[in-house]
Amino acid sequence: MDIIQVSQLTKIYQTGKDKPPLRAVDGIDFAVREGEVFGFLGPNGAGKTTTIRMLTGLARPTTGSASVLGLDLATDIPRIKKQIGVVPEQSNLYDELSALDNLVFAMQLYGVPRAERQTRGEELLARFRLSEKRDAPFAKLSRGMKRALTIAAALAHRPPLLFLDEPTTGLDVMSARNLRQMIAGLRKEGVTVFLTTHYLEEAERLCDRVAIIVKGRLVALDTVAELQSTAQSKPIVEVTSADDSNNIETRRIEGDDVAAATRTVLAQTEGRRVLAINTLRPTLEEVFVKLTGLRAEVMLAEKGGKGGGNAGG
Repeated sequence: MDIIQVSQLTKIYQTGKDKPPLRAVDGIDFAVREGEVFGFLGPNGAGKTTTIRMLTGLARPTTGSASVLGLDLATDIPRIKKQIGVVPEQSNLYDELSALDNLVFAMQLYGVPRAERQTRGEELLARFRLSEKRDAPFAKLSRGMKRALTIAAALAHRPPLLFLDEPTTGLDVMSARNLRQMIAGLRKEGVTVFLTTHYLEEAERLCDRVAIIVKGRLVALDTVAELQSTAQSKPIVEVTSADDSNNIETRRIEGDDVAAATRTVLAQTEGRRVLAINTLRPTLEEVFVKLTGLRAEVMLAEKGGKGGGNAGG
């Protein structure tokens, strides 16, 4: 089942007198399946945030159509907003409120019954490892804790669909790792996650499928594995071996097929103990470079450097 369907979605901004209009999103088509983590990737200015703004009712499409949770984006925005969770790149919680009070307030906005709010808030704090900070003002939390609490607030009303815009940008290694584990946990619970990120390694680890958008147009959409296969011209075989003195050596060779490449590289390691044989796929970063012609570092540089979100497990 598709939880989001997009057809020829377009957003054009008028940039001023005597200037051509800007096509921020240019006739894109895609569908997001229920229960998947869907990655929406591209450099700054590609149209990622504009697409999220349209799908969450914060901006109206110029042309095209979309449905979210089976509801028409053109006519059912109030109903859509009540059933989705949105985590913007910049937190929308209140500095002066405690962690628990922010959650309770979010539940109040979403219409969660009063009798459930306290218990639900405590459950979310425990789930996101924030129980010890229940009474701490939001302003006093670390950056990682703020991101975690912002996600918790977006889940306060148990939405089946969550939009995450750059969730790990600027986080240290451990905070980013913890947040990725939380996102993976949402998938196991059946929550559909629409994820934008500048960190291609992060998308490769988390996403079931990814779409790559450049200058408002989709240039690719598939599973990570299929995109890797498409970008790979010939199979690469890697053999790790050791000699009698236990000196380890790794050799790689590209061939017309896996069997031929394996035979060639094994011949090169004759007389050594073979420790491992692996076939290698291009990384999502390599796929991105091949499909877009852009260096992957472009995305990171536009966010002020690699930061902690691109490191760790």
